[in-house]
Amino acid sequence: MTVLVTGATGNVGRLVVDELVARGVPVRALTVDPERAALPDGIEVVVGSLAKPSTLPAALDGVEAVYLAPYARTVSRFCELAGEAGIRRVVALSGASIGDEHPASSGHEYAAVEAAVEAAGFARTFVRPGAFMNNSLGWAPSIRERGEVRSAYPGATQTPIDLGDIAAVAAHVLSTDGHVGRTYELSGPEGISFAEMVAAIGEALGKPVSFVELTPEEQVAEWVAAGYPEEIASWLLGMYAYTTRNPQEPTGVVEELLGRPGVSYAEWAKANVAAFS
Repeated sequence: MTVLVTGATGNVGRLVVDELVARGVPVRALTVDPERAALPDGIEVVVGSLAKPSTLPAALDGVEAVYLAPYARTVSRFCELAGEAGIRRVVALSGASIGDEHPASSGHEYAAVEAAVEAAGFARTFVRPGAFMNNSLGWAPSIRERGEVRSAYPGATQTPIDLGDIAAVAAHVLSTDGHVGRTYELSGPEGISFAEMVAAIGEALGKPVSFVELTPEEQVAEWVAAGYPEEIASWLLGMYAYTTRNPQEPTGVVEELLGRPGVSYAEWAKANVAAFS
């Protein structure tokens, strides 16, 4: 079974390629920049992207399943072309909401992708990770330059997940049976607050990193000054407040599907310590 991996240069898609190769699954990678992707030897590469539907017929020809990156703008056209190509199996990367009263910022995009795939009648699985551990790389400049993290809501508690665990789940779902019609809510193995994340980065560095608590107003002002749209800044602040009042808890799905523990935040911090040094 050949699997088409869309977004094969992306943070998750690139790792999905590696995971499938490790499982012995034939892979066709769709990417706009094969050289930058540094794709492994022995896989088929097609130049293109979901953003350019004209590139999709060649990419879809002869494959049996697709890993679908979340790109709502052309998802309907993708579904049409995939149906014409006889694709039956689609595993779509989506995203978790953060409580009923605070949906994911990209929730409309994820919902559009899921709705289109569902309506097309594919044998589908939706993979919905929550916050990425890699989001913490946004703290790297202030840690390198000033040895501190400036943020509101130090007690905001999330269950961030390692990108590798997301990719491993996607590859597992694509290469094993029993997942059609399922929706998997993914999390990391622990609930951890922002202050605890900063402490874990300091532990990895071997020196303390200060947490400078901002007021909500100061936080929004800093984000807007840094170029964030005010709508995004307000959404992020709302998410921080929500997860302070409602600490997230692990779903356990990564462990259940993969039969191993998910990567902890401390492990992630050690593996990425160079970014903060």
